[in-house]
Amino acid sequence: MHQFPLSWLLIAFTLYTALLFFVSWLTSRKADMGSYFLGNKRSPWYIVAYGMVGTSISGVTFISVPGNVLNQNFYYMPLVLGFLLGYMVIAKVLIPLYYKMNLTSIYTYLEKRFGFYSYKTGASVFMVSRILGAAVRIFVVVLVLHTFLPEGSVPFWVVAFIFMFLIFLYTFRGGVKTIIWTDVLQTTFMLLAVFLTIFSIAKAMDWSVGEMLTEVRKSTFSGWLDWEWSHGTNAIKQFIAGIFITIVMTGLDQEMMQKNLTCKNIKEAQKNVYTTSVTIVVVNYFFLLLGAVLAIFVSSKLGGMEGIGLADAQGIFTKAQTDKLFPTIASQYLGLGVGLFFIIGLISASYPSAGGALTSLTTSFCIDFVGFNSRSDLSESRKKRIRQMAHAGFAFLFFIIIVILHIVNKQAIIDLVYLLAAYTYGPLLGLFFFGLLTKYQVKDKFIPFVAIASPLICYVLDTVGKDMLGFGFGFTILIVNGLLTFFGMYLLRVKR
Repeated sequence: MHQFPLSWLLIAFTLYTALLFFVSWLTSRKADMGSYFLGNKRSPWYIVAYGMVGTSISGVTFISVPGNVLNQNFYYMPLVLGFLLGYMVIAKVLIPLYYKMNLTSIYTYLEKRFGFYSYKTGASVFMVSRILGAAVRIFVVVLVLHTFLPEGSVPFWVVAFIFMFLIFLYTFRGGVKTIIWTDVLQTTFMLLAVFLTIFSIAKAMDWSVGEMLTEVRKSTFSGWLDWEWSHGTNAIKQFIAGIFITIVMTGLDQEMMQKNLTCKNIKEAQKNVYTTSVTIVVVNYFFLLLGAVLAIFVSSKLGGMEGIGLADAQGIFTKAQTDKLFPTIASQYLGLGVGLFFIIGLISASYPSAGGALTSLTTSFCIDFVGFNSRSDLSESRKKRIRQMAHAGFAFLFFIIIVILHIVNKQAIIDLVYLLAAYTYGPLLGLFFFGLLTKYQVKDKFIPFVAIASPLICYVLDTVGKDMLGFGFGFTILIVNGLLTFFGMYLLRVKR
């Protein structure tokens, strides 16, 4: 075991940040409103597809998925397989809809379909969902970076402030066009970190590739399918949840779809989605493989006990601290090279994700709430000032939430992200699919109450199910949430 040198951490952080700002400068030299919001619709589909892998993975997957293998084996994989069907729905249903309507903000669809209140409800739900989800993702990275510093040397809030300020600066001008190209860096360095760590552990354990895979299969960490129906990780529930999580967290999310809408046409956007769907399944498998290899390495090298009993006995990786597994092993047990690539991979997994959230929230605020596309009284200079103020405001809000999360954090972050998504994206699922699957109009002014009531009812159902019946909905609470919204809209229906 060795302590990661602080000087190397600072060098890696500085060099990658400089590279990111150089890309930002290249992509924002001729920036205007068109490039900020939609990249002038000139993005090559294969560049968007490659970058979206990193965006979909993010810093949360980079940290939490490998660590979660300690508690949940490969039970995450059925969820990932569900992603495939979710991407098919996006490519066949949502992409054609958005392109046909020539949308900048995808929530404009709700205004055209139902009216003002449904539109504002959808945009508001997205903003709450994206703010909370992105803040959690950024929190993971800031937390890990802070643990690399000498204990007590720098307060957590200082690290959080510097990180958010840098993200604010590099996305300030270029918008989504900058994000698309920095996503390429994100995907590349993140995958390099994963493969180098797997290779280093195999070398330390004196394994060939075949021997490594055999050891993983023989271990207690390699089970894919949990058939216990009462568990939140039940394979059927995971697979179904994966379909709907993809639909809402990609297809109904302004940040993700804003990148797809920068492609030249529908066909290229669909190629992007198909390519991304397959690649994400493969990449997530390697993250889980990394988790199993890390767990075996911990058992073998740090005491020789079997399973996760070792981790719990030593108090290093308790159930609520599995997010520390990858950072600890990479930085303290596998040498300087792996530690450096881990840091760069972590940073690259987080800068564009956070920057993309800032850009999409700013876009939604400007289009959906200020009305950039419908107000003729706003000059271009006035629009620019509003956009800049919104960008800065969301960056500061992220900083505040990150500090709060540091105070109250008690569980593995990957679970927290999907739990937040299940409760906050559910109304979006109901709103969009009621519009797509029915021809009814609704009593528009009551829709905000439906969007608030559905998550509250879901929370009660999940709590009662666990306490009285021993049944956990897991991530499928998202589907229940969407169905409740759909049913509420059906009760408020009026004929077209």
